[in-house]
Amino acid sequence: MNILILGNGGREHTFCYKLAQSPQQPNLFIAPGNAGTAQLGTNLAVNPTDFEAVANAITQHQINMVVVGPEAPLVAGIHDFIAAHPTLGHIPVIGPKQEAAQLEGSKAYAKAFMERHNIPTAPYKQFTAETLNEGLAYLETIPAPYVLKADGLAAGKGVLIIHEIEEAKTALTDMLANKKFGAASEQVVIEGFLDGIELSCFVLTDGNGHVTFPFAKDYKRIGEGDTGLNTGGMGAVSPVPFNDDVFKQKIHERIIIPTLEGLQKDQIDFVGFVFIGLIRVGDDPFVIEYNVRMGDPETQVVLPRIENDMMELLSATAEKRLNEVELHIRPEAAATVVAVSGGYPEAYENGKEITGIPPEALIFHAGTTQHDGTLKTNGGRVLASTGFGNDVQQALTNAYSNLTNVSFEGMYFRKDLGFDL
Repeated sequence: MNILILGNGGREHTFCYKLAQSPQQPNLFIAPGNAGTAQLGTNLAVNPTDFEAVANAITQHQINMVVVGPEAPLVAGIHDFIAAHPTLGHIPVIGPKQEAAQLEGSKAYAKAFMERHNIPTAPYKQFTAETLNEGLAYLETIPAPYVLKADGLAAGKGVLIIHEIEEAKTALTDMLANKKFGAASEQVVIEGFLDGIELSCFVLTDGNGHVTFPFAKDYKRIGEGDTGLNTGGMGAVSPVPFNDDVFKQKIHERIIIPTLEGLQKDQIDFVGFVFIGLIRVGDDPFVIEYNVRMGDPETQVVLPRIENDMMELLSATAEKRLNEVELHIRPEAAATVVAVSGGYPEAYENGKEITGIPPEALIFHAGTTQHDGTLKTNGGRVLASTGFGNDVQQALTNAYSNLTNVSFEGMYFRKDLGFDL
């Protein structure tokens, strides 16, 4: 079977790693991929949001299934495009159609969905440039800290948590009137602040049946002790120590099932991964956000813990027989540590030579490229080192150990992951 994976990050390298272990031995094509995916399949110089180029690649390489990694092509409607294509409509796409992708593409859409289906989340109101004054007045009526979210896709950087009222007003004006995040902040959601500890839930659904993947917890802030700017993710652990059986049951009953039933009630055809960003407040789970794909870097700890054949899981999804599948999870814990370019998540330089990756280590490539046999940086997040252990702390020790001799100019990684567990 020929599989096309869209994307170029650590998540896509992890998909390749799992699929390459399948007894079915699929041929992997990755668009555009990175230096890590090139070791497991064929990279294609195709932009995932250039739908005509994707269609040409599907035809040229006789692709039998498309797996969509990042959110941008899903929100832009890649699934709909392939489904409506005169010669490619029969090819299964793992990733939801455009309407369903609005769960990630629009914070306001997601909040309205949760409200409609009684899914626990923070109270909210939404504002545009036209209603900016109402938004400024609303800030006066709620307690600090103030949570401001750009409605659209902003690469993980569109959420601001602000403690001073005047700073919050300035930020709201910046987002709406000055379009700080471009089209993403044409609408802004102001949310009530939820105080607790976060975790990530991943569900694979075929529209009827589903399987719940191992839970994970990621670390978004660039600085140790969860300080500094938000990033795409500096590392992750799985399982989550505080997520006991009682809490998991609450998540299942109050959030996972109402989400999947809500999609069916709204007649939204969802095939693919639902990421549910959760926060534990006291003993109760609340939803912070939905994504419509696997998280990055959580994929680097979630997929390696799954013992099932990944090819079989995706085939079962495409054929709508996930309700027949039983998931088998490795008992060991996994942790991943992300090494980033100096300056990230702000300005950084590419093209720095990477050395010292141990051949036996499980290190996923995120922002890498290979030129004349030399491995170089090609992104903000460069590598994700994954380790296993009897518990999260041992897994973290092993993940850090993998990075001992890895080096590139400006390389930085957080040394305190797991500090809050």
